Amino acid sequence: MKIHREGYKSIAIGALTFAVINLLSFYFISAHEAWLTGIIFILTLGVLLFLISFFRVPNRKLTTGDNEIICPADGKVVVIEEMVDEEYFRDKRLQVSIFMSPANVHQNRNAVGGEVAYSRYHKGKYLVAWHPKSSTENERHSVVIRNPHGEILIKQIAGALARRIVNYLHVGEKVEQSAEMGFIKFGSRVDVLLPPGTKVTVQLNQTVQGGVTVLAKWS
Repeated sequence: MKIHREGYKSIAIGALTFAVINLLSFYFISAHEAWLTGIIFILTLGVLLFLISFFRVPNRKLTTGDNEIICPADGKVVVIEEMVDEEYFRDKRLQVSIFMSPANVHQNRNAVGGEVAYSRYHKGKYLVAWHPKSSTENERHSVVIRNPHGEILIKQIAGALARRIVNYLHVGEKVEQSAEMGFIKFGSRVDVLLPPGTKVTVQLNQTVQGGVTVLAKWS
């Protein structure tokens, strides 16, 4: 396991804050209230360990397959439904949404390989990630990857806690399946818009792993 580069600054700030709080606690509280110093240490250590865990990138055997569409994110499948995309395709699409809790790995990966045909950031609200309107009203970044099978849109969506979406892809770039696409900080959601009739291989409430679980297969 390694730490994602997006976490270096946050972890450094967290470690400094942890050190300062506990030094002050030791010098000003421990002599009279040793138990309180212990509680402060445990609580602040827990926060620091959570912060480190949030930015973890586990070692995994990544899945690739020409006829397969791979989950772009860790989390739980919360939506599988047909909808009308108003942003890019402007027609019916099959939407599969993955909710990412703060405990999940937050690195996002390319669901397919191919050429980046579209990449756009949208400012927006910070509704809870499971809210139906979060897909169209929240801060988000949409990417379309095109290959001989067709086009899919992957939408990184900020949640109530998330305040920063990072996407590394650029229009015209050739990308590999399951390679890194971006990162979302502190709780969020990823939508995948598939062509109608695509065979979805996950189920509602299923726990999935980014870059590993097969989401669907091209028809």
